[in-house]
Order: sequence, then C-alpha cells, then structure tokens
Amino acid sequence: MDPETQNSWYALKDTEQIDSPALLIYPERIAYNIGQMLKIAGSPDRLRPHIKTHKMAEIIGLQQEVGIRKFKCATLAEAELLARCKAGDVLVAYPLIGPGIRRMARLQKKYPHTRFSCLVDNLNALNALEKTCEAEGVRLGVFIDLNVGMNRTGISPGPRAAELYRSMSSASHLDCRGIHLYDGHLRNPDRAVREKDCDTAFKSVETFRETLRKEGLNVPVIIAGGSPTFPIHAKREGVELSPGTTLLWDARYGAQFPVMPFLPAAVVLCRLISKPAQGIFCLDLGHKAVAAEMDFPRIYLPQLPENKQISQSEEHLVIESEIADTLPVGMVFYAIPMHICPTVIKYPKALTVEQGVVTGSWKIAARDYHLQD
Repeated sequence: MDPETQNSWYALKDTEQIDSPALLIYPERIAYNIGQMLKIAGSPDRLRPHIKTHKMAEIIGLQQEVGIRKFKCATLAEAELLARCKAGDVLVAYPLIGPGIRRMARLQKKYPHTRFSCLVDNLNALNALEKTCEAEGVRLGVFIDLNVGMNRTGISPGPRAAELYRSMSSASHLDCRGIHLYDGHLRNPDRAVREKDCDTAFKSVETFRETLRKEGLNVPVIIAGGSPTFPIHAKREGVELSPGTTLLWDARYGAQFPVMPFLPAAVVLCRLISKPAQGIFCLDLGHKAVAAEMDFPRIYLPQLPENKQISQSEEHLVIESEIADTLPVGMVFYAIPMHICPTVIKYPKALTVEQGVVTGSWKIAARDYHLQD
C-alpha cells in the first residue's frame, strides 16, 4: 500500500468530520484541465465543452473566466443552469420530443441573453419544433445530427440527410446553424488507430458539407467529437470541439488514453466497513455511490492498486486483496471512479478540496431533470 498516502494529491489532512461516501473535487486540478483544453483547442472560441460530466455552476464559471462562451449539454435542466450562468450559446445535444420542445422554446423566451439550439435528425421533430416556435413566438437554432457510426441518434450522411437539411434551412421560425456529430464509439487506445478511424468517419461529414455548399446551403459550423477524439478534431479548421470528461477525468479514460494531458480531479472518499472473511474487505461504496454500469473494476484505488473487486450491491463493494487482513476497519480510501459522469449525479453536492483541506461545497445543480430553486 502507498506509504505516501497522506502526502498524495487526493488526501485530506483531517477526515474525522467527513461522512462517507463523499464526492471530493479539486478546483486547482479542474483549472489545470481547462488550461489543457485551451492548449489543445488553440482558442476558447473553438471550445464548446459538454457540462454533462459535472453539472455545476462553479465549473461553468471557471470556464467562462478563461473566455469560453459556448457550451453543450444533454438535458434541459443543464440548459437552464447554463442560462442562469449567463452562457451566451447553449446546444442541447439531445433529440427533443413531446413537452420538451415547448419547454425549450420557453427557455429561450425566459433567457433571451442565451442563444439556444438543439439537434434534429428527422422531419417529424423538425416540424414539431417549427410549429412550437411559431406558437411561442420565438426562434431556436437547429443542428442536423449526423450518425457517423455511434448508432445511437442521428441520420446517416447522404440524400435523406440533405433533404432534412434543406428543410431546416427553409424553416420560418428556426435558424439552421450547421452540423453536429458525436463519435463516442471511437476510443481505440492506440492513438494512430483512433486517429485513422476518426478521419475515416469525418470524411463522410466533409463530403456531406460539400454537397450542401454546392446547393448554396449555408453550413456555419461543425461541432464534432467527445473527449477521446478531441485532440484529433482540434487539427481541423472550422470545427468546434465539445469534450466533457476532460474537466474531471476518470480512471477509465486515464488508463485508455495515458498520453492525454488531463488529471483526475474528482474522487470518492469511502471507508473500510467490514472484513467478513479472510482475504476480503468491504467498502461503503455501492451502486448508489459510484457508477456501476460497467464490468469490474468500478474504481481505481491509488492506495491499493493491486486488488480484485468481486461483488457490489446497493451500499457495499467487496474487494479481494492479499493484504486485506492487515487493513483496519475504518480505514479511509480514496476511489477514482472508472466512469465519473454517472458518479457525480449520485451526490447532491461535491466537497471542494485545496491543499488537503475541505474549503466548501459545490451543488450538483443540474443532477435532476428539472432545476430545484
């Protein structure tokens, strides 16, 4: 076990008053990660960071302080949080259906200082947006959502997509603002392979854009990529970049992409609560405390890198270790989640840590689908 734990970046000088599990975040590391994002992008104007990882007003503010004005989000609660933070340009990167369309239009009316946009990948959704905007007396931006292989949302580049884009461009109450694509399926750990895959997928987007331009259709911007392909798309001119996990980072991306220059900036403080049998111990780190949608391991323990996570339930994580019998009940552990995004929303707030001391807390303001005043 790491003998320097108490001197490590994640360790608190005093844990007696911190109940567990607790989400800890490190503002200095977040600021460092923002700086690395700027270095890769070359300018804050090229960045449209996703807030779905953190959902916190304070982290939005840290980005605004360095000149970032455009943001991307996944929920209307996140969109409203951004508007409350006076973000200038907000893309809801999610298909809007049902009452969500009217709610989006009313956000634009309520926050006229923010320019809202959403994604479209079919004519029915476009017609519903157009009808609602007319009824509400507002204009919304729309981006065509291209499917470049993720097969989650979007429309494949081609004739049907071109027809949809023509309809978007001629809509009376919508502003056609360009192309959006998310290539989250491209995460080969080998940078050369990942770059080749990314370039191949992007060629269809370039061909599609040229088809539209030849028809005289305006394509103001392309928004591309997530965190793994962020540095690759950064090499392309005229492309806005939308990484999200880069702000807090996590153990999965850290292991997959070790050359990417980001630091883990969030951990979950937990404790050893039981040693039920020889060679195993249990942490208070169940499904309700850390993301559990992936196979084991669910966390990385820098104090105990050699371990085998063998079972997890709602409030328990059982770990097998050769030194389990030497570890005391009550011992504090610091867990770096393998997937930070769905871990953050399990907590109403995150404790801020500087120089090993808890300095305050930041509310996970958009953790629900509606903001709570």
